[in-house]
Amino acid sequence: MIENPYIEFKKQRELGDVLSDTFAFMRSQFKTFFPVFFKIVGPYLLLMVIALVFYLYYVGDQFNFMIQNQNFEGMDMLTIFGLASFYFVTLLLVYALSQSTVLHYVKSYTAGKGEIDFQAIRSDVYASLPSFVGLIFLVAISLIVGLVICCFPMIYLWVPLSLAFGIMVFEKKGAITAYGDSFRLVKDEWWITFATMVVVTIIVAIAGYAFALPTTMYNYAKMGILSGEVDAESMMEIFKDPIYILLNVVSSIAQFMLNIITLVAGAFIYFNLNEKKNFTGTNERIQNLGQRPE
Repeated sequence: MIENPYIEFKKQRELGDVLSDTFAFMRSQFKTFFPVFFKIVGPYLLLMVIALVFYLYYVGDQFNFMIQNQNFEGMDMLTIFGLASFYFVTLLLVYALSQSTVLHYVKSYTAGKGEIDFQAIRSDVYASLPSFVGLIFLVAISLIVGLVICCFPMIYLWVPLSLAFGIMVFEKKGAITAYGDSFRLVKDEWWITFATMVVVTIIVAIAGYAFALPTTMYNYAKMGILSGEVDAESMMEIFKDPIYILLNVVSSIAQFMLNIITLVAGAFIYFNLNEKKNFTGTNERIQNLGQRPE
């Protein structure tokens, strides 16, 4: 009996198949994927956690000092801005590395028919990091402009641009080329792609809410909202509470782990659309029909 059967990415799938195969892939690759993920992303994830802890603690300390001394202009905004900026940089770095690691893992998995090459994955992740960061900024700016214009343009852009990262990895294209090709990939398939992405997003959001709920409930309890006795000083002291900080850290890490589901689903969506337009996987299987294993 095969313990981890190979899951073919390069084939057409319906919405239900994308969802079921995403979770089947996560289950089958759990023991292999996460060691690879944490070896590459782990050190930077730890740095992000440290940045978050320092930011939350310092902001809480400043607010507490401000209330106790009734000095509402005495906050050290420069330090707060510096800590916030450092946290944003680590957040961006972890997001880029996470996305790159997942996609390059899938690339190695498909190339090796279920076998992965850790050294190649790590090398490709670090080599493509500048391109990923650049594409993240390009996508973010586009979505912000779409939101400013109106909500619908942002939603329209979200669908193809979410797949631009997969194009960059699987087709070995630059950030700008992948950005443009993403619109051609979803042409005539926008609605079904949108529906698939919305379902995946809802599933991940519900799971994320379950991790965020303890933080919210603890926050309400500490501030007295649940008992109806709101204390302004307690509202500020919550930011220095070790339990509150710990819950925030756990929630942030959980969000990144859950985002992996979205990225894997995105890879399946990319291959589904690519197969419909280019028949890449079909052509490969036809070419391999006459080959015999050595």
